[in-house]
Amino acid sequence: MAEHLTISTLTLQHRIPDDWAADPWAEVRPLIDGLDVLKEVHPEGFAHSCRYWRGPAESWPLAATEEPRRVMITQPTCTAGCCGALYVTIRREGDQVLWESWENTSNITAVPTDFHFDSAQYEAELARAAADRSWEEPLDTVARLLEQTLADSGWFERWGCALTSVSPRREEPDLPEEITSPEGVDVHFRQDRGPGERTDLYQYELLVTSDHPVEEQVRRLADRILADDPRKTADMLR
Repeated sequence: MAEHLTISTLTLQHRIPDDWAADPWAEVRPLIDGLDVLKEVHPEGFAHSCRYWRGPAESWPLAATEEPRRVMITQPTCTAGCCGALYVTIRREGDQVLWESWENTSNITAVPTDFHFDSAQYEAELARAAADRSWEEPLDTVARLLEQTLADSGWFERWGCALTSVSPRREEPDLPEEITSPEGVDVHFRQDRGPGERTDLYQYELLVTSDHPVEEQVRRLADRILADDPRKTADMLR
């Protein structure tokens, strides 16, 4: 008699990490049959940030193809080379998606069992999570829309610069006020001067308030940046 194959259900959950300084965007946490089985074997690991879910479907971290892909599914706040990470090989086989050949390079060597998913349910959940904005706080929405506005404007390229990141800056309640920054959005960009020359790094620390509409704040912040040469109005980091 053939062995009965268990088909699992994948659920992706957005969660803002406790240690958000490692990546201020929400991680997209995979739950299998409702359980966080990855936490059992890699308790310090973070799943991929939602910022990696904004491109085309084939670029999503958990995308499945007939060609097997070895994926770092959770990683530490430092680096995989320092504290280890959890890897899985993802592949499509017919109407199923397989997670197999696990590898745990942290100080815990245990790994989850292999999993089989129905490919239709799997792909639908990936698409749902990529489009999900229900988890966002106003701060996240401002940061996401401002990033889109600045990227579409081509403003930084006009000045020989490149936008490198836009991210929410959350309050840190356990730190004294004098060594932390108020809630807002950080915008980073760089200017590459040419081969062999230094790269200048710049930053805007922008404030976001809770008493103004999101769209209004996005326009206000974008207008501030687009009003003049950003190399003059931003803070130089190096």
